[in-house]
Amino acid sequence: MKARTYEMDMTSGSLLNKIIIFSVPLILSNVLQLLFNAADMIVVGRFVGHQALAAVGATSALINLLLNLFIGFSVGVNVTVARFYGSNDSRGISDSVHTSVALALISGAVLMLIGIFTSKPLLIITGAPDEVLEQAALYMKIYFAGMPITMFYNFGAAILRSVGDTKRPLYYLVAAGVTNVILNVIFVTQLHMGVEGVALATVISQILSAALLLKVLIKTEANYKLSLKKLKLQKNMLKKILKIGIPSGIQGVTFSLSNVLIQSSINIFGAVAIAGNTAGASIEGFIYVAMNSVSQAALSFVSQNFGAHDFDRIKRTVRQCSAIVAVLGIVTGFSARIFGYQLLGIYSGDADVVQYGIDRMTIIALPYFICGLMDVFTGSLRGLGYSFIPMIISILGACGFRILWIFTIFSWHKTLTTLYISYPVSWLITMLCEMICFGIMLKKEKKKALGA
Repeated sequence: MKARTYEMDMTSGSLLNKIIIFSVPLILSNVLQLLFNAADMIVVGRFVGHQALAAVGATSALINLLLNLFIGFSVGVNVTVARFYGSNDSRGISDSVHTSVALALISGAVLMLIGIFTSKPLLIITGAPDEVLEQAALYMKIYFAGMPITMFYNFGAAILRSVGDTKRPLYYLVAAGVTNVILNVIFVTQLHMGVEGVALATVISQILSAALLLKVLIKTEANYKLSLKKLKLQKNMLKKILKIGIPSGIQGVTFSLSNVLIQSSINIFGAVAIAGNTAGASIEGFIYVAMNSVSQAALSFVSQNFGAHDFDRIKRTVRQCSAIVAVLGIVTGFSARIFGYQLLGIYSGDADVVQYGIDRMTIIALPYFICGLMDVFTGSLRGLGYSFIPMIISILGACGFRILWIFTIFSWHKTLTTLYISYPVSWLITMLCEMICFGIMLKKEKKKALGA
């Protein structure tokens, strides 16, 4: 069947080749998804001004805070479907797919209501400057109006990733990305809209990518076929998804909470500093999604091979994904810093904004590969079925450390440099702890399987 050509059996064949084949479309997909927000910032920064850029930037940490709990559920979807796929359980795949899509739509509706009605109060709490508050609130309300669509796409893409298909989500994001850029330019330069124009362009482009993905899930004859009549939350399957998804979501929320506190600390330096930080973070985001795509490969490969009880292949997966992430992170991190002035100049022509961005990238972009290694071990632990352990490690090692840093080191020496140093230190602590835990849990699961 034609649909089968998109799938991948991760339990056999050349491991390195399959990791690369799986990861490259995923890297490109994640980069395109990030371009949605980058296009928003570039257009408003260039054609509206640095206050509009700051308005979009002031929403990033809050949007991630609200999204990450529900995005974490999609990790549970990936692990659950991949396990059933690895053990050739067609009924389990079908049940998990229909439960996942139902959960996506419910999650999206909840997020839409939360985002629309709490955007401005939350921005006030985080200390968004008065000059950007109204624009930032408007951007968030429009963005969250499209949440049911966004959640469906994320959960649907997780289903395809779990069976090894990272190509079609890439194709759909290419179409959506081009649409987003064109609409950005039309709404802002021709219709003279501000942040509301770029937010609306993002929502419309996400509708396109979700519609294309929906068509695939309905039309396919593979065992992950979606039938709208079968949509419902099946209790046992929901438990399996949430067992992985809830700790993953809580971990994401806690990370975002620490980032909200950091964003609040950045806000005290004014709109120009916010704009420079926003531009620098956007460039670093491309490094992160490239590395995170490989950690998602680790999650899927470990999950399928855990379903097949191939523990040697699991170890080789983690080693090879770690090596790829280290090389990728070092090369992209150093390249971003070397060409920092040129890259930041795309976002803003203001020299002060560019310098603030350089200051951030010098401290964060260069050691970013440590964050990538941390994510590989996090994804691998989840692939083994352990989501609570990496959640606790991340809360204490990364998030708790950053919060402690803000209220101690930063409060004593209030500079952006002091604030940014908390990132690489927290990554290193967390990565080492998760690496040790992965080794312990892999031995435990192997011993359990041999005993059975």
